[in-house]
Amino acid sequence: MLLKKIATLSVALITICATAPVFAQGTPDPQQPSVTPPEKEAWKGPFGGTFTAGFAILNDYSYRGISQTQREIAVQAAFGYETPTVSAQIPLSAYVGAWGSNVNFPGTGTTAEIDLLTGLRLKTLEDKLTFDLGYIRYNYLSAASSLFYDFSEFGLVGGYDFGVAQLQAAVRYSPNFFANSGIAWYKWAQVTVPFSFIKVNENVAVKGFAAAGNQYVERFTNYGIPTDNYWDWQIGLVLSVYGFDLTAAYTDTNIDVAGCLNTQNCQGRVIFGISKAF
Repeated sequence: MLLKKIATLSVALITICATAPVFAQGTPDPQQPSVTPPEKEAWKGPFGGTFTAGFAILNDYSYRGISQTQREIAVQAAFGYETPTVSAQIPLSAYVGAWGSNVNFPGTGTTAEIDLLTGLRLKTLEDKLTFDLGYIRYNYLSAASSLFYDFSEFGLVGGYDFGVAQLQAAVRYSPNFFANSGIAWYKWAQVTVPFSFIKVNENVAVKGFAAAGNQYVERFTNYGIPTDNYWDWQIGLVLSVYGFDLTAAYTDTNIDVAGCLNTQNCQGRVIFGISKAF
């Protein structure tokens, strides 16, 4: 995502999910900072709704396979509010939230990324089948307006919990993507498998996940990639221990070093993180 701006300076979506906190890349659904409250805790808010918050520390912030911190440490936080469902017959709720992380775009003066999000969430079939229709506004603090870093994105995420595995798929659309790069589409799918055979006690759990996505960008030269689309993928493990999630994930893209402006920001690497939801 950030190749073009770094190139001009000679250098290149949390999520907090229903059962555990997970943040940008290196953990499940790196593409959206969701604000679903944890199942085991309810931080009560006004009008019968719930608040949620979380933080994470990772050795890299990778957005769709591309490092946003020059492969250095990222500190991230999220906060959100979700309404109660309309009724038992209409299990639809609304949410708003914010998510933030440090970024490293040398020479631009950009200090952080702050994402504002809102949407509608439908849960049915005893919460096994879920749909999320959402909007995210990406904001890059202190970046000059002439760089056109800020952009909007709309997304639809669907998922089903089969018990032995959870499947998710998403499609996201931006009318004018990062750095004035025009129309963009991102398609993504993920499978998560709880390792129920690894059981220490009720405070320890392990799951594995694998995901793949494809990013299309209309004016790809503005975006900084060599073609109008690329693939990213990741595979990893999440160890939940007494309310904390420890994550290790291998992530990669099909962009080579030359296509990544002679940087390592698109290359395969292992991302480690620790996160906590409240």
